[in-house]
Amino acid sequence: MRCRERPDDFESRRQRLRTMSDEALHAHFWGLVDKIIAPLIEEARTHTTPSIERSVLLRMGFSSIEAKALVEQMFERGLLGHGAGRLVLELAKRKRVSMREAGVALLAGRDWTELPL
Repeated sequence: MRCRERPDDFESRRQRLRTMSDEALHAHFWGLVDKIIAPLIEEARTHTTPSIERSVLLRMGFSSIEAKALVEQMFERGLLGHGAGRLVLELAKRKRVSMREAGVALLAGRDWTELPL
């Protein structure tokens, strides 16, 4: 199977870029990047899985057993869509404790009503 050769239209496509300053090219480039990654960011905001949430908690310093239990409890309470790591982080900030202390409190059945939703 052969691919069709793409016509060389570099010169015609670069005409509008030729007059741009370095600052304008920089802004144009990052504008295109934002446009490209916007759907990815939206997907990440609206879709998660228990596996992803456990992975986040593992990177926050929780053991796999603790991460699994936290994710299961958040799932049962319908909170997983808020992000397990974010909820633990926000609780820690609110209570002025470490992330670990906040997560352990949740595992012990405390502070669930104080989670920022």
